[in-house]
Amino acid sequence: MSSPALPVNILSIQSWVSYGHVGNAAAVFPLQRLGFEVWSINTVQFSNHTGYGSWTGQIYAPETVAEIVDGIQARGVLPGCGAVLSGYMGSEGTALAVVGAVARVRGANPDALYCCDPVMGDVGRGVFVREGLPEQIAALAVPQADILTPNQFELELLTGRTVTTLQDALDAAHLLRGRMRPEGSRIVMVTSLIRQDAPPEQGGGGSIETLAVTGDGAWLCRTPLLNLDPPRNGTGDAIAALFLGHFLRSGSVATALSLAMSALYALLERTHAAGTREIQLIAAQDDYAQPPQVFAAEQIPS
Repeated sequence: MSSPALPVNILSIQSWVSYGHVGNAAAVFPLQRLGFEVWSINTVQFSNHTGYGSWTGQIYAPETVAEIVDGIQARGVLPGCGAVLSGYMGSEGTALAVVGAVARVRGANPDALYCCDPVMGDVGRGVFVREGLPEQIAALAVPQADILTPNQFELELLTGRTVTTLQDALDAAHLLRGRMRPEGSRIVMVTSLIRQDAPPEQGGGGSIETLAVTGDGAWLCRTPLLNLDPPRNGTGDAIAALFLGHFLRSGSVATALSLAMSALYALLERTHAAGTREIQLIAAQDDYAQPPQVFAAEQIPS
């Protein structure tokens, strides 16, 4: 009998909270439920996400990230790392450490993907990272990325473009693609897209879209807009992980977009029904691989 295939390994470098789900605490479990082995490196360890206004814990020095990569490399396992996922970085030093980790993984496995979630800000909150970090992410991480998952605000920040229509979003995504790793897949997935020219949702409840743009085309996935006030933290971290996981499983941008958005919608439906401040990440675990309602990704002119 042949041995069963081992799972794909993903190195995930993000923040961590003990209570609730943001950063690695939002990304690792969905990836594990999709069948991946996740090597997590935490850039911070906080009691809870900063949206509560107060928290305890500490920010880890960028050297700590590099030291942990040293230890993983010493096990001789980097050739088996299929992807690197990064989220909140916090400082220029951490951005350098993340890019360094990507280089070391690619040195051992040139086929490894780098998925960068450029966590910098959001509509309503503005930029919430340290001054100068958006420029560092643009200069250091974007040129190494195979997949970028900015929200609409971050897309505008990275490109200097205002996005109010679908064509605006497509133009900005293609501009960003031109700055990514030339030999990579150069996929830009724009989350939380709200545009003036979106068709009205049946029933009048509103909708929210996610756009994926590649060199081969563009796809749009639309779901109903749930009334979650305040918006729940960790959804961007979860959708980046879900998209990366489904893309690694299927090799299809359209499939990954459809299943990731459908899984996120199921997660938010559970959160809305529960009325909780934190996303119901554990309760939704069976929905990550097989969402109960699948929203199609529609190919559009790119």
